[in-house]
Formats: sequence, C-alpha cells, structure tokens
Amino acid sequence: MRFAKRVENLPAYVFAGMAKRIADLRASGVEVINFGMGDPDVPTPEYLTEALCAAAAKPQNSRYPDYFGKPALRRAIADWYERRFGVHLEPDTEVLPLIGSKEGIANIALAFADPGDGVLVPDPAYPVYKYGTIMADGVPVPMPMTAENGWLPDLDSLPTSNGIKVMWLNYPNNPTGAAAPMEFFEKVVAWAHRNDVVIAHDNPYSEVAYDGYRPPSILEVPGAKDVAVEFNSLSKTFSMAGHRIGMVVGSAAVIGVLSRIKSNIDSGVYGAIQDMAITALTEDQSWIPARNEIYRSRRDKIVPALRDLGMTLEVPKASLYLWAKVPPGYDAKGFADSLLMKTGVSVTPGTSYGAQGDGYVRLSLTVPDEQIDAALVRLKKFKEQEMTTTVAAT
Repeated sequence: MRFAKRVENLPAYVFAGMAKRIADLRASGVEVINFGMGDPDVPTPEYLTEALCAAAAKPQNSRYPDYFGKPALRRAIADWYERRFGVHLEPDTEVLPLIGSKEGIANIALAFADPGDGVLVPDPAYPVYKYGTIMADGVPVPMPMTAENGWLPDLDSLPTSNGIKVMWLNYPNNPTGAAAPMEFFEKVVAWAHRNDVVIAHDNPYSEVAYDGYRPPSILEVPGAKDVAVEFNSLSKTFSMAGHRIGMVVGSAAVIGVLSRIKSNIDSGVYGAIQDMAITALTEDQSWIPARNEIYRSRRDKIVPALRDLGMTLEVPKASLYLWAKVPPGYDAKGFADSLLMKTGVSVTPGTSYGAQGDGYVRLSLTVPDEQIDAALVRLKKFKEQEMTTTVAAT
C-alpha cells in the first residue's frame, strides 16, 4: 500500500503519541498526573448544558446543518466581537462558524498555498499550523522566536518573496504564554499590506487572562480586515472543548475562500451545538472571571515549585500554560522523560512545538487542584532525589 507523499511528510500528532504513552503507563499501574494537554477541566456551566439539551429535542436540529452556520449564530458572533473588541463584522460575509477552530486552521493553507508556496509558522508554535501546511503541500517557513524578543517574531528578518502566502500568529501564545502588544499587531498589519500576505491570527485564549489583562484582537488595528482573519473558539472561553465549535472572522475575501473549502468537506456544526453557542455568546458571562481565578490560583501555586527546581519562567498574563526553562544539565526531552519515569508527572517537551522549544517544557493549568497538590509533593521529592544523585556523583 503506497501513501501520498504528504502523509509520509506528516509527523504523528504529538499529543496523540503522548496520550498513548500515558495510557500505557496507567495500564501498568502508574498514577500519572498529566500537565500535557490544555483541556479545560472546569465544567461547562449548567445553563449551557440545559440549552444544549433543549436544542437537541428540536426536530430541525436532527437534519443536516447549514454549511455556513445559522444566521442567528453568525449574528451572535459578530455582536460578541463588537462588544468585546469594538470590531464591527458583517455576519454574512465576515463570520464563519467552524467545527472547532482546528478545522479552519488546518484548511487555511489548503485555501491559499499552492504546492511549494511558503507559510510562515512561528517556532515554537501549536503544531497544526505546520501540519496543515504540509497537508496542503505547502512549505512551512519557521519564524524563530526567543525569550529575548518576548517570543515575538522579528518582522525585519522575514522573507518577503512572492512565494510566501500566509503568516500564522497566536497571542496569547501557545506554548509560551506570551502576550503581544497592540503596537506589534499594527506593525504586522502594515507588513502584510506591503507584502501581500494573509495574516491568520489564532486567538482562542482571549478570555483566559489574569491580573486585569485584556488580550486584544488583531482586527482592532485599522485596515486589518483587508489582510487578516482571526480564529477563536468556545472551547476555552466557555469550557466547551468537547462540543467542538469555533469561528473565523475578518477578511471577507479569506472567509469566502474558506467557506468554499468547508462546504466541500463537511456539512457544518450540529444545530443543537450552534444553539448552545448562541446562548453562550449572548447570555450570562459573569462566571468567566471566577473561572479564570481558578487558573490564576493554580498558576501562582505551580510557579514557585518550578523555580524551586531550578527552572526559570515568566509568569504569564494569559493562556492556560506555563513555559519553563529546564534545570541545568537537561534538554527538553530528557527532563520530561526523567520527570515522567521518576515521578509520574507528565509535561510536554518544548521540542514538540519546534526547534526553539529545546530547553523548555510546557505545563497546562487544566489539572484539578488535588492533582496539582499531589504533583507538587512529587516535584519536591524529585528535587531531593536529583540533589542526592548530584552529591553522590561528586
């Protein structure tokens, strides 16, 4: 059996491999505490679950859903963007609901990159930006980011040939937790206008923020809708990760092309989930700050423990992640493997997100508090074991 070359070039999805390894360890009796996935553990609010149940009983929702989402959902998304960011969107041309934002993220290269065309991908970054490019036979072009530049790409060093079709950005950032100032987005939009490049900004953590920080939308920049789209999701904002619904908004031209791709691949989001999303976007959202306070409390509990291990990290203003430099003497994979095998605590090596991730690991804040408390005890024992080993070696 011979597969297409794009499949041969496509790595196994990193989180699928990690899940298999953790499942094997648990099957052997190891109590693994998994900080690897950004999977919200705060339950979906009851009023949203009730809305879903009521919508599931409607006969019309058992039929094929509209390819482009219900008009009421597109309007709810547009109104939410107006309230939250002050961004005006035309519901019929600048809004497209998605089966989770990952669907649209994977398809944007298919819509804009011909075989051999370049797509600028941050390094480190969420792997699907790169994998979607590979599946479209495009060429992922890394944009190196480092702690020294605040995990922002250097726009002056980017290639500007006609072969570059799309630039991916993601702030608040996964995996680093970095935030981008509005001045950076202004420079990006100007750069895109000069170089005729589509900007795809992934913004699923816009409502997961701490200490008074309010993440912006790139579409707040004047002229952004000429060159940019923004992906967002109800997964993190409304604790609806399993319900699989998101959106892409912005440039009507880009939305139009993605709509054409989407209508040839799937039949849209289940109608009852769309009704649930309308409720989420239009009704009570007063619970979100309290939810974020849960994540903030976990952040402030874990950071000192990591620093006590000799790891260095910035305290993130947003996102669900801690991005920590491993202790001296380790690389990313070596530290993650040692921690998992000696303590049963699973973290993601930074190399899973690109070459610039070597020397770092990512931890998610979506772990229940009692498991975090248990993990902190294990980390303390790990430190003691490592100190004992070091002393014995000397």
